[in-house]
Amino acid sequence: MDLYYAIRDGINEKVELVDYRNNSLVGFDGVLIPGGFSYGDYLRSGAIAVHAPIIKEIVRFAKEGKIVFGVCNGFQILTELNLLPGALVQNEKNRFICDTVDLTVVNNQTAFTNCYQKNENIRIPIAHGEGRYHCDETTLQEMIANGQIVFRYQDNVNGSVDQIAGVTNKNGNVLGMMPHPERAVEDILGSADGLKLFQSIINYQVKVNN
Repeated sequence: MDLYYAIRDGINEKVELVDYRNNSLVGFDGVLIPGGFSYGDYLRSGAIAVHAPIIKEIVRFAKEGKIVFGVCNGFQILTELNLLPGALVQNEKNRFICDTVDLTVVNNQTAFTNCYQKNENIRIPIAHGEGRYHCDETTLQEMIANGQIVFRYQDNVNGSVDQIAGVTNKNGNVLGMMPHPERAVEDILGSADGLKLFQSIINYQVKVNN
């Protein structure tokens, strides 16, 4: 619901909840996959969720170049689907982390970051136990070369490779990140730095539609 309210109240845009049992996303411009603990995170985070009926439509969206955003558990689901490179594994110190951390905007030339400045410092909450980003060296170098690393932790809070907090696919229309920008859309929450991410998506979508 935090993600829903970030769109509805934070940037005053139309948003609808779609049940995981649905099998159609016709009429939507983008899909946002929220955090949480899908299916209790049994087996492996996101591993069971990828068999939900709505998943085929999410894959279609991604392949058609439409906006797909996954936060926290949503990020885990996108890696399970191979829509994003790498995997999310247990935090380095094997404990759940709940905090607000500093991120660096590595690439501000994406559909998700065009309202930020390059290398801008933003403060975004995290809440995860399996958020350590992992990939092999070849994949890491490919992502660096392609500008797919979008956010980095300034302090490596969970042991992620290259301090990665968020990455896109090669086409740039799919983003996954462990920190929760939807929990940082009002100053009263401690930070409004997440608001620009959602405004960036709208800016991008307006350009596409025009």
